[in-house]
Amino acid sequence: MMTAIAFAQEHKGRFVDEIKALLRIPSVSTAPEHVVDVRRAAEFVAAELKRIGMENVHLIETTTTNRKGHPLVYADWLHARREGDGKAQPTVLCYGHYDVQPAEPLEEWKSPPFEPTERDGNLYARGAVDDKGQMWMHIKALESLMVAGGGTLPVNIRVIIEGEEEVGGEGIATFVREHGDQLKADVALVSDTEMFAPEMPTLCVGLRGMIYTEIEAHGARTDLHSGMYGGAAPNPFIALSQVIAKLKDEDGKILIPGFYDKVQKPSADELKAWKALPFDEEHYRENEIGSVELTGEPGFSVQERTWARPTLDVHGMPGGFVGVGAKTVIPAKAVAKVSMRLVPDMNPAESFAMYKAYVESIAPKGIVLEVRLIHSGDPIVVSTDNSYVKAATEAMHEVFGRETVFVRGGGSIPIVGDFVRELKIPTVLMGFGLPDDNLHAPNEKFHLANFHWGIESIIRFFSGVAF
Repeated sequence: MMTAIAFAQEHKGRFVDEIKALLRIPSVSTAPEHVVDVRRAAEFVAAELKRIGMENVHLIETTTTNRKGHPLVYADWLHARREGDGKAQPTVLCYGHYDVQPAEPLEEWKSPPFEPTERDGNLYARGAVDDKGQMWMHIKALESLMVAGGGTLPVNIRVIIEGEEEVGGEGIATFVREHGDQLKADVALVSDTEMFAPEMPTLCVGLRGMIYTEIEAHGARTDLHSGMYGGAAPNPFIALSQVIAKLKDEDGKILIPGFYDKVQKPSADELKAWKALPFDEEHYRENEIGSVELTGEPGFSVQERTWARPTLDVHGMPGGFVGVGAKTVIPAKAVAKVSMRLVPDMNPAESFAMYKAYVESIAPKGIVLEVRLIHSGDPIVVSTDNSYVKAATEAMHEVFGRETVFVRGGGSIPIVGDFVRELKIPTVLMGFGLPDDNLHAPNEKFHLANFHWGIESIIRFFSGVAF
């Protein structure tokens, strides 16, 4: 293990150069114009897995409901045996994703999003921390161990890396359901989360689920002149505004009937642990949120509101005229993109049905509403009572010299629930991002020290899992 760590330290510069090369590929999975780039990123990752000595490296084509999907990258190395009795060592399934969010608004980036730039010890680029940089930590840990072991690893490894996490992960979910035998493992390792604070080793033990929807409002048969028809023709934008205004009250409570009925409250022990975390709400407001005031349901802490309560947010309302100047048009239709984060024990299908029925029931006069589900994922709380979590906490303790804290995450990683349900294996969510890394926002970054500490932590984790 120490030889592997020494190798990783010796090759720090090369590892950073490699991740920069991957970050230059604009693998935006939601954008049709980047289909070729997404595949190019998959091929880049596959080539590196093959170069470092992983076996059976190949792309797995996927399909989604409406289109051909982006490929999965698969690799394995399954020859690790225990000394003495020759029994197989445990198998770790390493998961990550090579797709990224759109970079817009481009004008808010201090350096171009797909030209990786180092500033103040950070690497800035779209995908730097979510999840190319963190996924690359797995590959570099495997390379270091492979070199140190003379072409062998201390444990058995399967790698599955997807290109659709940012658009719901439908392709990998289908593959896991239909071909789960090809991913047989004892534990999954996911590095797509963050540390609670700098240099504070953190394991995420819960994630919120997701429902992403579109509400399309139809008014007149065609766009109309507002001077000639304003006052008689229904306006889909105004209708959507009225609908959205009725989804939440001024305190942030979601008004969909029955929406909170199955919300599972955190345990008393969890709440006590969250309260003990070093958290400065004013610093959080000013430096992470950047607003004049925090919002949300009264009576709940920031941790409860972001980790253990459902939310509803509007992300955009495309349609109508948005060009420079004026055009007095009443659009025939308008769309609102609306998502909800879910918590245990909320069911995505049931929650969407409640939402759809409620939205349709408040359709304004003269408007026909179409409510579409784009993608969804289950909320999950992962078990911490296993040897793999112990190996992870010990590995990070060796690196950071501090005890690991257990937190939940407000985001969603849909595949984690599939690993639990379909593969029947625990997941270790060991991430090395920071709260101010600007995930999904302009100026996304990855603290380079965390990139290197992450590689060392994962080397130690793989070694600690072995018997």
